[in-house]
Amino acid sequence: MNIRYSFLPLVMAATAITATAQTFNIATSQDGSFWQTSKTALQAKAAAKPSLTVTGTEPGQEFKAWGTCFNELDWDALNMLSRDVQEEIMHGIFAPDGDLRFTRGRLSMNANDYSRSWYSCSDVPGDFELRYFNIERDKRNIIPLMRAAMKYNPDMTFWMSPWSPPAWMKINQDYPVRSSKYNNLDPRTDYLLFGNAADIDPKEVEMAGQQKGKFPAKLATANYLIQDPRYLQAYADMFCRFIDLYKEQGITIDMVMYQNEAYSYTPYPGCAWTADGTIRFNRDYLAPTLSKRHPEVKLYLGTFNTNRTEYVDRIVGGLKDCVGGLGFQWEGRENLTAMRKKYPHLKLISTESECGNGSMDWKAGEHTFMLLSDYIGKGCEEYYIWNFILADNGESPWGWRQNALVQVDSKTRRHRYTPEYYAVKHFSNTVAPGSRMVAYKEAEANGMTPVIVFVTPQNKRIVIAGNFNDNEKTITVQLGKRYLNAILKPHSFNTFTEK
Repeated sequence: MNIRYSFLPLVMAATAITATAQTFNIATSQDGSFWQTSKTALQAKAAAKPSLTVTGTEPGQEFKAWGTCFNELDWDALNMLSRDVQEEIMHGIFAPDGDLRFTRGRLSMNANDYSRSWYSCSDVPGDFELRYFNIERDKRNIIPLMRAAMKYNPDMTFWMSPWSPPAWMKINQDYPVRSSKYNNLDPRTDYLLFGNAADIDPKEVEMAGQQKGKFPAKLATANYLIQDPRYLQAYADMFCRFIDLYKEQGITIDMVMYQNEAYSYTPYPGCAWTADGTIRFNRDYLAPTLSKRHPEVKLYLGTFNTNRTEYVDRIVGGLKDCVGGLGFQWEGRENLTAMRKKYPHLKLISTESECGNGSMDWKAGEHTFMLLSDYIGKGCEEYYIWNFILADNGESPWGWRQNALVQVDSKTRRHRYTPEYYAVKHFSNTVAPGSRMVAYKEAEANGMTPVIVFVTPQNKRIVIAGNFNDNEKTITVQLGKRYLNAILKPHSFNTFTEK
């Protein structure tokens, strides 16, 4: 249902805004009424107990980049639109004066679950010399999309992670981890995941969330990449060859991670790893190969999508001197506080915003707003959206419906900006790289009203707050000796930017 609300400005404490007052621009969004603007000023008295207090002496956590992923289905959706509309969308997302102002991108080596179908850059079995390794399919489908973004931001930078090694390098000789009606993997190979078919509970391989508070319910006992040194070294070499070929196309990849979601045992492109296998490949093969051939490329560890913190700690502890940072998504978010405390020298990033179920509705927007607040509030210095544009209900070739920032109707060739687009805009439009996150109160601890405070490189303060309740919520944030008082409308996103 597409409900439209008439705009009602935020009701602020009743004092006049004088020429000398510390004034703030306000942007607020509700379902059907997006990015409405007004103004307010700091007050001498608090209207409520402050959710946060910022003294101005906080060192804060620097935020460095907003970004998104580049996938084949995004390219297909964009090409359903007229050229003028394409340019409008790409300007809005990537231009320095656009809505979202993304400066960084993520891509996969070989197919991911939002490719049109499975493919690999190395499809000749036994090609350890990488004689036939190529990026020809990327040249047709991924690189044109990246160049469309770089038209509006030529200084964009990129990083890469694979979803699956080439099928010939895996113990099941196929791209997924488990069989399903959406692939042709022999179901008899499913037992490889846990090593004993009698122990497999079908629910253990479902990607339906946590069971008894843990994800995954049971950890894989097998490395799906063959652990022969020839395979391990050839796979590390593939990362460097991929970087080389993209450089020939004028695209710089400055960071890599070894695997996307090693703990989702997928019917689409994926690869299961054990802790020992993860440490072995990164420490003994990928790190030294990158150091020798591409010392300018950073190695981060991820993407972690499990909330088994002791297991994550075991891996990070074994690689803390080989990597520069850690990447988290999905259940991995639950590890942030522990990892930041134990490994303060390692950078943290949010590698992929959760994808939803194809609804592209306000509820999905609120969830993304919460994720933005929580990842950045807990120390992440980069944040990446998954698909930025999809057609219809965003269904993949493997039967998964997902959300996007822009939705395209394939029949009418029209588009709409989804609530998630505006959830992101409430952060990325004003929080420029180099800003510092100085205070955060998560939703659950603040009556479902997350509040986060930034200070820009120009020393201007930004307060971002959501209200996920059915009723108005009064909030106060103390900024120095004065107070930002606001009444947040029900189910709203709000950004207060110091003038």
